[in-house]
Amino acid sequence: MEQARLLIAIVLSALIFLLWQLFFVDHEASRQTAQKTKQPPVKEEQVKEAKPYPKEPEVAAVDKTPSSETEVSMPARIPRGITVDTPLYRVQLSEKGGGVSSFILKKFRQKVAKDSPLQELVPQNDSFETVLLGFAGKSLPGFDHAFFSADLDSDTVNIQGAAQKITFAWKSDGGVVVEKAYTFSPDSYMIDLDVTIKNGSDRSIQDKLFVALRGPTPADTRMYGFEGPSTLIDGKLEEIDIKDIAEKNTFSGNLRWIAIQDRYFMMSVIPDQAEDGASMRLFLKGDDLLEAQYVGLADDIRPGTQHTYKYALFFGPKSMEILNNMGHDLGKALNFGMFTVLAKPCVWIMNKLYSVIPNYGIAIIILTIFIKIILWPLGSKSYKSMSEMKKIQPLMKDIREKYKNDKKKMNEEVMSLYRTYKINPLGGCLPMVVQLPVFFALYRMLYQAIELRHAPFFLWIDDLSAPDRLFNFGFSIPFMEPPYGIPVLTIIMGATMLLQQKMSPPMGDPTQAKMMMFMPLIFTVIFINFSAGLVLYWLVNNILSISQQYYIQKKFA
Repeated sequence: MEQARLLIAIVLSALIFLLWQLFFVDHEASRQTAQKTKQPPVKEEQVKEAKPYPKEPEVAAVDKTPSSETEVSMPARIPRGITVDTPLYRVQLSEKGGGVSSFILKKFRQKVAKDSPLQELVPQNDSFETVLLGFAGKSLPGFDHAFFSADLDSDTVNIQGAAQKITFAWKSDGGVVVEKAYTFSPDSYMIDLDVTIKNGSDRSIQDKLFVALRGPTPADTRMYGFEGPSTLIDGKLEEIDIKDIAEKNTFSGNLRWIAIQDRYFMMSVIPDQAEDGASMRLFLKGDDLLEAQYVGLADDIRPGTQHTYKYALFFGPKSMEILNNMGHDLGKALNFGMFTVLAKPCVWIMNKLYSVIPNYGIAIIILTIFIKIILWPLGSKSYKSMSEMKKIQPLMKDIREKYKNDKKKMNEEVMSLYRTYKINPLGGCLPMVVQLPVFFALYRMLYQAIELRHAPFFLWIDDLSAPDRLFNFGFSIPFMEPPYGIPVLTIIMGATMLLQQKMSPPMGDPTQAKMMMFMPLIFTVIFINFSAGLVLYWLVNNILSISQQYYIQKKFA
């Protein structure tokens, strides 16, 4: 009786956990961490060491206001676009703000089809630039709408061998020069960005410089993994839910980096030196645009001096290997929630297996077998307990019939039966509880691992990150997300769950028995929209569990 109740509780808990992950968990976690983040105490700002820069020579003022007789309407300037090509990406730079208007990753496509367009990190449906500069106090008039000039004669730069620097410059009417120097490398997703402020005016610039990332607002944040703005602040990852920005949009402390990320990709601003008191500010510009600003400390750039601010930019995939190799603690951006400590080793093992057998489906199968071997003793203990429970089922049935009107006496007799045959009623369930964290770690890992994105397995399964569908129907199916087809792996998985349930001891309570009969169906419906990689893991795990259960039952029959 206790075993049946605990087993039902475990299954229901797993279902609740999955639904909670789907609808709430990421929002709650981000909301709680956002509320807990405290503003650091205000510290006295230090003026950085400034290099000399000659002031602009004074010239006679010219009245730029056109007369009523000769007023001329000047055409708006059209910014020039500069294309930078490297083996890893193609980036479009705009003289409008000296920002990035397009960033295409050459090793990734938008969809699984071979003729699908390459992956674009700056969506082109809404024209905007990212990696923009600004001053928090707007102390430099006209800078918000600045047009920069590039130090290039050509509109195309092809980078194959050595790294190359491209500099944009803007000059204010008062003689302040702002330079943005990008350095692109042929073999890295990391881009160096140096910003130099040359004060040739007759007044100080006392303000905080910021670098702004812009990206599309996540359309649906009810995901299994996080999407949106994040930052590594005081050594801890902070993930901010879009809905929480209205309540709090500034996060201050020791910022290592800020980022805007989606399921598989991210763009990030990384200061050369993390400084206490820096901040990330978030703004929603309309319904479709998110802006995340890295705001540095206040500076006093005096006349005749210049300051240089050094940053790095990362625009690329959320690959554990790539992020770890970039340094700057970027690897912490790949977050699997409370199961990170289990999930990251699984990613590492899966990638090592893939390096030997270049098929991620086979790598998942081998990884599942490896995990099953580790957990074999726990599984054997569980199935042994189930086998012993099955032997005493006739005696338990007699006890329930004899004391069906006296629940207290029935429970006493059942416990006495357990003691007589030295059976732990919880022995079949507790090992399952230990295995649940492993499943949930793989559940998060297989959903977020970019290695599975568009990774083929065999036949019709050409994308392990998407639900498996055989054929493509022209009509919708209840509980199924598009595309609509036959979820072959999921149906087979449900069948293995039903078979495994048939091999388990029958429930003494008819109501509980009926509830357990519906569990394979419920799990099948839930898994129908899960990625093929996760379903493959669960299917292989079920097959191995059935084999182990059959072996143990034969051994102790």
